[in-house]
Amino acid sequence: MTIDFTGRVAIVTGAGGGLGRAHALALAARGARVLVNDLGGADGLPHSALAVVAEIVAAGGQAMANGASVTDATAVAAMVADVMAAWGRVDILVNNAGILRDKSFAKMTLDDFRLVIDVHLMGAVHCCQAVWPIMSAQKYGRIVMTTSSSGLYGNFGQANYGAAKMALVGLMQTLSIEGAKNDIRVNCLAPTAATRMTEGLLPPAVLAALQPEAVVPAMLWLACTDAPNRAIACAGAGTFEAAHITLTNGVHLGTGADVPEQLAAAWAQVSDRQGEQVPASGAAQGGNEVTQAMAARR
Repeated sequence: MTIDFTGRVAIVTGAGGGLGRAHALALAARGARVLVNDLGGADGLPHSALAVVAEIVAAGGQAMANGASVTDATAVAAMVADVMAAWGRVDILVNNAGILRDKSFAKMTLDDFRLVIDVHLMGAVHCCQAVWPIMSAQKYGRIVMTTSSSGLYGNFGQANYGAAKMALVGLMQTLSIEGAKNDIRVNCLAPTAATRMTEGLLPPAVLAALQPEAVVPAMLWLACTDAPNRAIACAGAGTFEAAHITLTNGVHLGTGADVPEQLAAAWAQVSDRQGEQVPASGAAQGGNEVTQAMAARR
């Protein structure tokens, strides 16, 4: 199978540099027309996005630049309208735009917490909402959310970022279910890459291994016609993994007065991962609980 995007139209947010730029270039190199979104400069012009567009055009591709902030739902809607006016469809959305405001939780301001949530989570919501009716009508869409190991597993000093990134997984879980009937497949990408957000934090040898281009194959897979649905792909340094949110079989303890003590004693058994499942939806948890409760009554 050759992954090919000829005839497809993609929107990549935060694509003026780093990982987003690598995503945009790779999609264009494989035939997609790409809207390169990145914030405008002091003069209002999206210089970094324009530079990436120039690279794409110089290589024989088609691209357009846009300087909308993903935090501005009206500007995002206008961006998508521009794409539709120019190219008539939107097949792929890569929600890549993001910022960091790292501090320990004790020292973090609420403003910095809200800003990170606004850019990562609400930015993705605005973009998804703008393309959703288009993808539903054309009965085709591929959406890639950029999550992070900081959200999946935690990282000191990134309570805001981790919360936003895990929220994107929750958004993906539901959108992947709701979009399935119209062949809208929604997945998450957890990248490990050296970008301007991580510059100066890692030694040179590690930085060399963590080039953004090493993550891009995972994005191309999640954005292609044969993409999975509801996957969390992890990628860095040319290594690829899959993350899962699982549910153990658990133990039925009933509702007696001493259940808290029973739970404490049985916690190792409750946590035993043998036979755990990856639920198809949130209903699986309740289904498992009720099934065990009904079995205990027999």
